[in-house]
Amino acid sequence: MHPTDSNIAAGSVAPRAHPFIHAPHSTLISMSLPVLLSLIAEPLTGLVDTAFIARLGSISLAALGVGTVGLSGIFWIFNFLGIGTQTEISQAFGRQAPRRVTEIGGLTFALAAIIGFLLLAAGLVLVPYFSTAMGAEGAVHFQASQYLRIRLWGAPAVMITVAAFGILRGLQDMRNPLWIALTINVLNIILDALLIFGYGPLPALGVAGAAAASVISQWVGAAAAGIILYRKIGIPDGIRLRDIQRLFQIGAEMFIRTGLATAFFLLTTRVATRIGSDAGAAHQAIRQVWMFTTLLLDSYAVTAQSLVGFFMGSALRRQARRVAYFVFGWSAATGLALGLTMLLGQTAVINLIVPSTAVAVFIPAWVVSAVTQPVNALTYATDGIHWGTGDFRFLRNVMLAATACCGSAIFLLDQTRADALTWVWGITCAWIWIRAVFGVVRAWPGVGKSPLRDVAG
Repeated sequence: MHPTDSNIAAGSVAPRAHPFIHAPHSTLISMSLPVLLSLIAEPLTGLVDTAFIARLGSISLAALGVGTVGLSGIFWIFNFLGIGTQTEISQAFGRQAPRRVTEIGGLTFALAAIIGFLLLAAGLVLVPYFSTAMGAEGAVHFQASQYLRIRLWGAPAVMITVAAFGILRGLQDMRNPLWIALTINVLNIILDALLIFGYGPLPALGVAGAAAASVISQWVGAAAAGIILYRKIGIPDGIRLRDIQRLFQIGAEMFIRTGLATAFFLLTTRVATRIGSDAGAAHQAIRQVWMFTTLLLDSYAVTAQSLVGFFMGSALRRQARRVAYFVFGWSAATGLALGLTMLLGQTAVINLIVPSTAVAVFIPAWVVSAVTQPVNALTYATDGIHWGTGDFRFLRNVMLAATACCGSAIFLLDQTRADALTWVWGITCAWIWIRAVFGVVRAWPGVGKSPLRDVAG
């Protein structure tokens, strides 16, 4: 027996005795809640970072903005290390193949570290050029470059943590990623206060202190993740070339899909800004709330991916379809609740973040975005379900079709219309509907070459 087989087996469950089969609602919620809390931790810490740096003045805050935008974009490119690995691990876990879990987990961990150090090496050379490209000049350029140079030393730790979360969630361990995320973010906040402003013998480092706080906390999180993974899956005997090829194939498909989504949102923001300053402000207010609601919806997607992958690996496709059914139900209900909350909270949002001159264009666009929340919830649900089956190419193709159609409509929109911003959000909702409809019928009834079409299990 492989040295780690017993460790993995200790956390496994016989597929036909999985708690989801007998208690689907409680299982889904108990797995989704830790994911939600771990997803919320990072943006909350980002707000604290911003609040701390804002006390240093506009130059430091602008530098922080340049640095965080650049790093989030770079790290996003390699998100496939988490998503692709979660699918491969969950399916191997469902097959009761601990040796395979160790192989995929070890490979991903090694790839994450290698990619992280390559990012560090390349990034240190390109930092000043990136700051210039982002429009930073003078003191802003200096501080942004300083922030980036320090933060890049955490790149390997970030990549390792992303990969570790994919491995652990593939093993249906949602609690350890939560504790790691909380550790990283709480430590980051504590170190922010000490390093940005100084304390006792510690000098005030300003923006550089914020960067150092992030790097230290990220490496602590990566070390914790490495220890947990070693205890759970051990070290593989070897690495297979075809596994590397499979992960990078997933990465290419994820890159195209997520790149198209990002391009679409950038296009809508550009058009909203060109409509006028009031429309741009109203659009940004809606986007801020919209992105926060996605955290709740994404928690269902992550859980769906692990459960669907587990049952697909176990050859219990009927149970995988049951997961889809319950995830659709919970997601739609949550989306409906979010939409109603948005409608009821409209006045509060206006008072908090909408300039008085932008209220007239904000309200109709806000209503359109709110009533589309149930459908938006289904797009996230279908992402998780089809990630679980490994149907990455299908999701890429649907995103390509939706973005081609709706991106063209946004591009051709008459920006002089009085209701132009409402049309921007109406077209955005059409973009969401296309993805939701194709995603749902791919799972139910399972059109085309859907992995969920065969229900023999």
